[in-house]
Amino acid sequence: MPIDIDQRPIILTGDRTTGPLHLGHYAGSLKNRIVLQHSHRQYLLLADAQALTDNASDPAKVRRNVLEVALDYLAVGIDPDRTTICVQSGLPALAELTLLYLNFVTVARLERNPTIKDEIQTRGFGRDIPAGFLCYPAAQAADITGFKANVVPVGEDQAPLIEQTNEIVRRLNRQIGRDVLPEAQALIPSIGRLPGVDGKAKMSKSQGNAIPLSATPDEIRDAVRRMYTDPNHLRASDPGTVEGNVVFTYLDAFDEDRAAVEDLKARYRHGGLGDSVVKRRLEDILQNLLAPIRERRTALGRDRGYVLDRLQAGTLAARERTQATLDELRDGLGLFTFDVARFEMHR
Repeated sequence: MPIDIDQRPIILTGDRTTGPLHLGHYAGSLKNRIVLQHSHRQYLLLADAQALTDNASDPAKVRRNVLEVALDYLAVGIDPDRTTICVQSGLPALAELTLLYLNFVTVARLERNPTIKDEIQTRGFGRDIPAGFLCYPAAQAADITGFKANVVPVGEDQAPLIEQTNEIVRRLNRQIGRDVLPEAQALIPSIGRLPGVDGKAKMSKSQGNAIPLSATPDEIRDAVRRMYTDPNHLRASDPGTVEGNVVFTYLDAFDEDRAAVEDLKARYRHGGLGDSVVKRRLEDILQNLLAPIRERRTALGRDRGYVLDRLQAGTLAARERTQATLDELRDGLGLFTFDVARFEMHR
């Protein structure tokens, strides 16, 4: 007997709309989302409001990429009949939840969050931290709890944000005297963050070290040729190092023939295997992976009305759900609700 969809665990995930998605997103999250949409009630958030926390000077970029990221979702196999794809800025309850939660967390606690501390240092903000960026843990808590998510897929570096969300949940539940909000579990993927083709820890389109999901055959070929390998592996006969070798990292992520990959690693370590041989294998795998995604994306791009219709339907469904959570929370806390239509206040 099939499980009723309303009884399945709720999962919330999403992406900032700052640019089209790339292979790092595919390996780290998109592959899992395609599978999870069959076993969970999955909400996929196009986080345009969050993207403004460090892109407020270029709102057009954020708006433009809402559709670009949505195209990537649909092209890789996210099914809008199974996954509710919604636009964050179209969910006003999330903004009100964020404002509410900021009363239940201190600035000191926000600054101690390891994820935020690392990002502040990486971006060189110093004390000139955008307030929206500093308050991101409260905003993410609003996103997660607004949908009453039980599971949130995140990278290991993002786990402290889930921990802080659960701290806010526990404090609110204690204040209300019953469990209105569920705690969320972090789902950390088995594949860690995929490095850029230049060997840098983070793949980023702005750094020119990413392979977008819409990459052409020539772009894929050029990216693989530029991939960082072992700088001491000067000749095919030289023993090579696999650890930190980007080509082998990508093979681990995308080559389904595990025995063949392990054989290549052994031959490379021993000496007698050139970088070009390994790169050709990787290029073939990536060409086969991305060709159908690129074709579907191109076809969807010709029917943007369909994409916008699915975003509208998903956002309206998500608005209803998040508003219900806000109403329940306000009622539990004993706050006034203001009915504009009736011009009355109700307790």
